Amino acid sequence: MTFGPNDMVKADCGDCKGCSDCCHGMGDSITLDPYDIVRLKRVTGKTFEQMIGFEIQLGMKGYLILPYLRMKEQGNCCSFLTEEGRCAIHAERPGICRLFPLGRVYENGAIRYFLQGDECKNKARTKIKVKKWVQVPEGKEYEDFVLNWHAFLERTSEAFSSLSAEELRERNMAFLRAFYFRSYTDFFCEISEQMKGESNG
Repeated sequence: MTFGPNDMVKADCGDCKGCSDCCHGMGDSITLDPYDIVRLKRVTGKTFEQMIGFEIQLGMKGYLILPYLRMKEQGNCCSFLTEEGRCAIHAERPGICRLFPLGRVYENGAIRYFLQGDECKNKARTKIKVKKWVQVPEGKEYEDFVLNWHAFLERTSEAFSSLSAEELRERNMAFLRAFYFRSYTDFFCEISEQMKGESNG
């Protein structure tokens, strides 16, 4: 079953008070988009380069090299989890973390949500409207970006699928420089133009 933004869903876990289970053992599953990196740069004061190998790692997802949250070796937990078991970047946490225990799928040019009930150990969750749970200050701009970025990644991965190993490495490094290493002054406007430029290039 999937949900729209105005549906009520049992996802509210009380701001994760007393629990950090979903911050452990995530491997490379918390893939970061360019706006996640903007947030992380804002909250840490570090550049993308400075976070690689520490808070984030790079890995292959299909034919693309993408960043993801790094797990600490000790405790197999997120690099941003404090010794007290709290998220050090909660206000600026990545989109995937912000959604949980919801996941999202893309249907007919729109985002739909589903409940990952068995993945969340907090069974005392209460109902909340989907759009309130996933709320970000940027609202519609952010939702449009997520939709466009998803479609752009699918197109780019398809375009990269026929490249040789050397070409794939070179194109992926150019991709990372274009979308992750750069600084933005007006993110949503600039990322949209960048995606259009890459698609037409």
